Amino acid sequence: MSRRRSSQSLFQSFNVATEGIVHAVRTQRNLSIHFAIAIAVLVAAIGFGATKLELAVLLLAITFVLIAELVNTAVEAAVDVASTSFDPMAKIAKDIAAGAVLVAALNAVAVGYLVFSGEVATRSSRFLTRLSDAPAELTLVSLALTVIVVVALKAVTGRGTPLRGGLPSGHAAVAFAGWMAVTLVLDDSAHHFLVSSVTFIMALLVAQTRVETGVHSTSEVAFGAAAGALTTLLLFQAFG
Repeated sequence: MSRRRSSQSLFQSFNVATEGIVHAVRTQRNLSIHFAIAIAVLVAAIGFGATKLELAVLLLAITFVLIAELVNTAVEAAVDVASTSFDPMAKIAKDIAAGAVLVAALNAVAVGYLVFSGEVATRSSRFLTRLSDAPAELTLVSLALTVIVVVALKAVTGRGTPLRGGLPSGHAAVAFAGWMAVTLVLDDSAHHFLVSSVTFIMALLVAQTRVETGVHSTSEVAFGAAAGALTTLLLFQAFG
């Protein structure tokens, strides 16, 4: 009987833990994003033929991020229950927990870059070489054209203003247009992949801020990013 109760208690513990993870994924957007990125990274690692050691390092980095995000969620919930009004110490607790997530995420980015940079750079070098033989002046033209496209699309959809809200996101469009232009112009540089990666991350951060502040929806930001990148790519292909 005691063994049966122990088995049920163990099963219940797993069930409670699973419910906690599911609840966090449902209620915390950042955690659901982390899970989606983790799945994409693992699929990409298998597709690129990562070694067992590389997969192990990636799994550790991913687990580190997810654990930090879960702990951050738990800390926020506990602080909200304990504090009925603004408390500077409660803010510090939340900030420190969020800082742990940031450290884990930066570590994961560094690990991902070390694992994927060589393979991705090799596979993309031929494609970038065909596209990058273009004068730098096209960068300014592409950014100006991107702004024109954004304004035109907002005029057609009748949503938002040129600088705020509506479909598509102008900030995301310009940010990703800049990323595409930098990637194509600097392809002959020895550090083009690193520069392109950093620029892409900056563009993602710009897009995220538009969603976080509630100015744009995720679809509006994604549409703007695609519009900016494709406009620049087509311009470089046509006149590069």
